[in-house]
Amino acid sequence: MKSKFKSDLSKEQRLTPLLDFYYKKHLKQYRFERIVDLEQQLLGIDVILTDKKSGKTHFVDEKAQLDYINERLPTFAFELFYEKDQAQKQGWLFDASKKTHFYALVTGIFSDEENRFTACNITFVNREKLIQHLTGLGLTHERFKEIMRQHKGHHGKIGLEKLHPWHEGYLFFSTQNKAEKPINLILKLDYLITIGVAKRLV
Repeated sequence: MKSKFKSDLSKEQRLTPLLDFYYKKHLKQYRFERIVDLEQQLLGIDVILTDKKSGKTHFVDEKAQLDYINERLPTFAFELFYEKDQAQKQGWLFDASKKTHFYALVTGIFSDEENRFTACNITFVNREKLIQHLTGLGLTHERFKEIMRQHKGHHGKIGLEKLHPWHEGYLFFSTQNKAEKPINLILKLDYLITIGVAKRLV
């Protein structure tokens, strides 16, 4: 587990210059500050964007599909629950301690022969709007907890009444192949854009 953590950290550090390049190119109306303080990162803040005109700040949490280099996935996994020390823990989507305003979902990450990252897609998701949309569908934090209890020990995909599994989203329980046994809400990126909670930056 430790070696994978180190590997992911190394990939994140190598990805950072590419992300910063895209922010500078496509977010000219904002000043951006990359956060290196671990406490702030644990609160879901990797980047602070400040509007140059209004001075309003936005906290951005970067989530990258680093297990899928040189692939394009149409979906993204939003963490609902995971296990640590055999106890159920709160995933980042509904975690009230997180100060995140936007998720920067980094997908379609490509690298060259020298393992340098050369291109990626970034989709910004408004966290509050996403949670409001899910709540409107009856998919509240409490409802997800109820589903989790009903399917304890399940591994694999579970359909949700209000989401089309092919075009919108579904639940996925990774109870057998991952140490933290995450339960994720898998959502289509195109669906997030269609319902107005996300925008493609690049």
